[in-house]
Amino acid sequence: MIRIAVDCFGGDRSPQANIDGSLSALEKNKDLFVILTGDEAIIKENLSGKSYDSSRLEIVHAPAIITPDEKPTDAIRLKRDSSMMAAVNLLRKDDTVSGMVSTGSTGALVTAAVLRIGRLRNVIRPSFCPILPTMAGGIVGVCDSGANVDITPEQLQQYAVFGSIYLKTVYNIENPRVAMLNIGTEAGKGDELRKQAYSLLGNTPGVNFVGNMESRDLLTGNYDLVVCDGFSGNVLVKTTEGTAIELLKKLKKEIYSKTIYKVGAGLMKGLFTNLKEFMNYQNYGGSVLLGTSKVVVKGHGSSNATAVEKCIEQALGMERNAFAEKTESLLDRIAENKETTNG
Repeated sequence: MIRIAVDCFGGDRSPQANIDGSLSALEKNKDLFVILTGDEAIIKENLSGKSYDSSRLEIVHAPAIITPDEKPTDAIRLKRDSSMMAAVNLLRKDDTVSGMVSTGSTGALVTAAVLRIGRLRNVIRPSFCPILPTMAGGIVGVCDSGANVDITPEQLQQYAVFGSIYLKTVYNIENPRVAMLNIGTEAGKGDELRKQAYSLLGNTPGVNFVGNMESRDLLTGNYDLVVCDGFSGNVLVKTTEGTAIELLKKLKKEIYSKTIYKVGAGLMKGLFTNLKEFMNYQNYGGSVLLGTSKVVVKGHGSSNATAVEKCIEQALGMERNAFAEKTESLLDRIAENKETTNG
């Protein structure tokens, strides 16, 4: 049985979305055990009348809530009885708990994960890796998307390792094509950081590095993973999501502007429904924090039940397929090669 803790508070639709998503995941995954953290009375009230396997669900009472406007270090120090910290402490103290899901404060979650849960062997800093749909019908991961703003070439190399193993183990992409976000596709493009990283990535075992990528090509389907610093990655992901949302709004506005467009749209209703679902980030889960000693998945603050369910399944996929063990093994190999070369 794989035990996953779910922080039930902190998101825009909490606790209902977190609880409903957990129950749906329980129903579909018979090897899953869920621990719901948060105000016990409120959780029980939201569970009332719902059908679920009570032998695979537990509640840990934690009445406080960490809000996004709180300073992360103060929040994790002063709100030890919060729903988020209850989940973090389960991962830290209980070897039977494999991972956690939260839709709460990103800053607090990253800080708590690094300081309280810790990193895998040889990991410099953990990184976020959200998943986006591509125009070719596949997916692309972006690593990092906000955990680390100031980085080194070695960190970009590790992001490529994390992301490659993640895509292999959870999404069954056999040989992920890895690109580095840059201002041009030529090998000599970018600042000194990216020039050094380019050389490292091209000589990293277990990484299928295919060169630089310009931001406009993110959704083409030509790449499976894009590595970048957290600042650039966050801007890239949010710009891409925002553009898709605004285009859909514009399309809807234009359709309703003329009767003939409405008639045509009626005939193409199925197409528009499929397009909306394709671009809906709720269907792709959350950003996994790769590199921590246990699985941490950060769902979007506005995650609905479907998104929470997907987040839980991301955590399950990593645990089922030994993500941590495979990552440490490859990082050990890279460290040994470096020692041999330097020696």
